[in-house]
Amino acid sequence: MVPQQHFDAPGKSPFMDMQLVPKYAEAAPAADSAPAVRIEPGIQQNLGVRLASVTRGKLDRTLQVTGVLAFNDRDVAVLQARAGGFVERTYSRAPGDVVAAGAPIVDVLVPEWAAAQEEFLALRHAGEPALLAAARQRLLLAGMPTGLVQQVERSGKVQAVTTLNAPIAGVIRELEVRPGMTLAAGAPLARINGLGHVWLEAAVPEVQAAGLKVGQSVDARLPAFPDRPVSGTLTSILPENDQQSRTLRLRIELPNPDGQLRPGMTAQVSLGLAGQSAVLQIPGEAVIRTGKRNLVMLAEDQGRFRPVEVRLGQENDGLVAVLQGLDEGQRVVASGQFLIDSEASLKGIEARTVDESKAQMTMPPVHEADGRIVDITAQGMTISHGPFNTLGMPGMTMTFALARPELAAGLNPGDRIRFGVSQGDAGLVIEQVRKQEQRP
Repeated sequence: MVPQQHFDAPGKSPFMDMQLVPKYAEAAPAADSAPAVRIEPGIQQNLGVRLASVTRGKLDRTLQVTGVLAFNDRDVAVLQARAGGFVERTYSRAPGDVVAAGAPIVDVLVPEWAAAQEEFLALRHAGEPALLAAARQRLLLAGMPTGLVQQVERSGKVQAVTTLNAPIAGVIRELEVRPGMTLAAGAPLARINGLGHVWLEAAVPEVQAAGLKVGQSVDARLPAFPDRPVSGTLTSILPENDQQSRTLRLRIELPNPDGQLRPGMTAQVSLGLAGQSAVLQIPGEAVIRTGKRNLVMLAEDQGRFRPVEVRLGQENDGLVAVLQGLDEGQRVVASGQFLIDSEASLKGIEARTVDESKAQMTMPPVHEADGRIVDITAQGMTISHGPFNTLGMPGMTMTFALARPELAAGLNPGDRIRFGVSQGDAGLVIEQVRKQEQRP
């Protein structure tokens, strides 16, 4: 019931009235190997263990968000009164009507223009070219359209009522005229939005916006036209961030040649996020997510498996980036890892943290043996120990230096210990000590 507690002889557990379970020796691992679970190939097959390699590559991903169609405010025309006058006719137009380019919007009577036209026609009959040119210029400066001036010249008649036409094709967003109204110079008459292109506005979380680029292609699907995907272009990433939702607004321009895309419709937007430089990646199914950290079961030689903590990055299409914890070419368990993790837990094998693993890589190999403390001095610790299998060193009694004085804290002569030493220029130095419980 306490798998991490080991004893050197059979007997009863000091924790409860039960016989100790024997644990038989396995093949000695490499000197620098961490504790691991060993599973025979046949058992691996029965457990359905499947391995996956740690590879390196770019991890592009797609972000799905919902957007709403809106009018393209870059395609707008405003119709204004160039001179004071009176509204004669509005052609039964109303806000929301779709009009073609050149369609009549309103007829306006401009008395000022009528007087200027009469003066122009009088000079025309006088046969004075210079005066006629000056009169024509005055008509244009009064705000009269060039087409109306030409019409007066051709007909030789005063055109007191002029028709103002839609400068572009689109929908009438605003119509500020009614028959009989009096107009002042510069008064807005109508505002027309083009429909050749519409905007698709969407919001994305600020933490996911780093891979977006203005000018990239965007795919959209509308519930109104499920079998008709629409491709557009990301034209703007608006600079203001929403303080409540922590999102950035995107503006996507979609072509609308047939006018079927109507502002207010919703769309599902697929945004391709450019991947960072090549990163390590593994299948997402290989990760054991505990809620506090992420683990994988690392496969080693001779059927050995051990848990390793990893730090993860972005995910896409079943793959997840590994920022720390693994190296390219290593293999992890992609199926059956939970059973192996349970076995490792029963044997008291715990995954090192990422920081511990990094520190372990810089440390020399540690060789372990069992022993009994004979004496403790300021210079070190004298131990009667068993053989160091990984060093090929037989058992004997000798004095070891301590890597850190605190390693001897709480220990006394006669205590049975499991200790590890590193081999360097100073000889064998104790790096770790674990006191073992005495058998009752």
